[in-house]
Amino acid sequence: MTGSRRGTLARLAGRTLAGLLLLAAVWGLGLFWFAAGVPRHAPNLDDPVAGRATDAIVVLTGGSNRLATGLELLAAGRARKLFVSGVYDGVDVQELLKLSRRAPTEMECCIALGYSADSTIGNAYETADWMRDQGFRSLRVVTANYHMRRSLLELAMAMPDIELVPHPVVAPTVHLADWWLWPGTANLLVNEYNKLLMTYGRYGLYRAVER
Repeated sequence: MTGSRRGTLARLAGRTLAGLLLLAAVWGLGLFWFAAGVPRHAPNLDDPVAGRATDAIVVLTGGSNRLATGLELLAAGRARKLFVSGVYDGVDVQELLKLSRRAPTEMECCIALGYSADSTIGNAYETADWMRDQGFRSLRVVTANYHMRRSLLELAMAMPDIELVPHPVVAPTVHLADWWLWPGTANLLVNEYNKLLMTYGRYGLYRAVER
């Protein structure tokens, strides 16, 4: 191999390494930006914007306290109906109410369950179908705080004409202060951030097609 060719390969390797390091730095900065933006507190329902009523509430299953929060919001009159997306087959409304320690007759008439979703994308399209069937125009979204940003993007793609009001549930096991010192939280945030990046990619394609 000639000296000229070796020099060319060395420059190419150096540029490749520099590009990878830059990409890693951007990814790392984005991760800290994402973690800093995860809500630390539940919304203040006395606030006229955060606390305004919507036609419906959706609970995206998969984390602690989400269902209880949705039921509390429904009982407080923040919406007319509650939709629970991603319920396991065989679970019914009465069973969910019993698990949440509420009387089955209390709100059974105002709750609907969705059984087809097994991912956030599935949650979005299952919820969009239900919203269309109901003729509703606004929706309060109840999910974990770290999951909210991706959920809103998926829901916005599935039903762009619906007003979405976020209602993040603060997960007690997710330690957002000095999160990098907590392996479980760090792993959770990294996985959620990577999924969010893929969702942003899909959202960019969606917007390009819509134009």
